[in-house]
Amino acid sequence: MIIPIRCFSCGKPVAHLWEEYCKRVKEGEERKKVLDDLGLERYCCRALFLGHVDLIDIAARFRKF
Repeated sequence: MIIPIRCFSCGKPVAHLWEEYCKRVKEGEERKKVLDDLGLERYCCRALFLGHVDLIDIAARFRKF
């Protein structure tokens, strides 16, 4: 749903990098270069970003009665 605050495996804080990552990828920059520039070197943190699907906008449309 939303990006985790920390990496599940190593515990490195990653949530503050998500918006910058999304912005740069939408502008057409290569994902590998963006991850390198943001300082995500461990494969667990990189996998967290590459495998994340942002569904918060879809889930926010529904509300519980």
